[in-house]
Amino acid sequence: MTDSQQRPHDAELLELARTLAAQAGELVSRRRREGVEVAATKSSIVDVVTAADRECEAFLRARLAELRPEDGFFGEESDPSASASGLTWVVDPIDGTVNYLYGVPNYAVSIAVVEGDPAAEPAAFETIAGVVAAPDLRETYSARRGAGAWRNDAPITVGAGSADITQTLVATGYAYEEDTRALQASIWAGISGTVRDLRRMGAASLDLCAVACGRVDAYFEIGLKPWDWAAGALIAREAGAQVFGHELETPEGRGRLVAGHPRITGDLQKLLAENTPDALLPSGETRTS
Repeated sequence: MTDSQQRPHDAELLELARTLAAQAGELVSRRRREGVEVAATKSSIVDVVTAADRECEAFLRARLAELRPEDGFFGEESDPSASASGLTWVVDPIDGTVNYLYGVPNYAVSIAVVEGDPAAEPAAFETIAGVVAAPDLRETYSARRGAGAWRNDAPITVGAGSADITQTLVATGYAYEEDTRALQASIWAGISGTVRDLRRMGAASLDLCAVACGRVDAYFEIGLKPWDWAAGALIAREAGAQVFGHELETPEGRGRLVAGHPRITGDLQKLLAENTPDALLPSGETRTS
């Protein structure tokens, strides 16, 4: 039997991801109503993890171990497990934890199933299916490679879009470390006179979904982890967005991820390149312009 015959159809994987995301979303939303407990901090005192983050990831990990025991697991709150099937589940149990802590509804459960190594940098995996479920917004975004993207049950696309960078509404996010955050803010200071405006909504997965459905024209961020974007990047791509790294031809990753309407991504890439501090360039890379 060939690998393709042994592995489930992409549609089956998407359906499983949707089911698990719905169950996990219901769990974290219920815990939010009951009251949020901060369990620990990570990279800085403002980088929090809640008890619900850990509970949700443990739930998803246990369910996947039961349903897909040969698959790997790569999540934000626990150690990775190796894959015997060639498939790995990349999970952010609560993307937008600070929003979650404060009762801001812009948070989500992000689940993707990928082929390849999600720990590699630059990205060395292909996402097969992805789901971003925002329970308190009553929205679930999903996509399957080569098959399109959806919000709830309706297909979504980036739409017609504007080719004028001055008409571009841009979303971004910032690191928790204050020195890095200050450098990232300098990018906004450099591009603010050119683009329409900036949005900072606090959840990378939902920013990518906002690009996918045309709520923003573009999104960029530096320092993301695969669980932040594995599902959302597929959703954006399948909706017609262009997704890339520091250059149009390089893959997205920890160095930088950019997603946007294809009509403006060339101009946006140049604008970002001109305004990115050297300290935020990938290791060993120098400015070319």
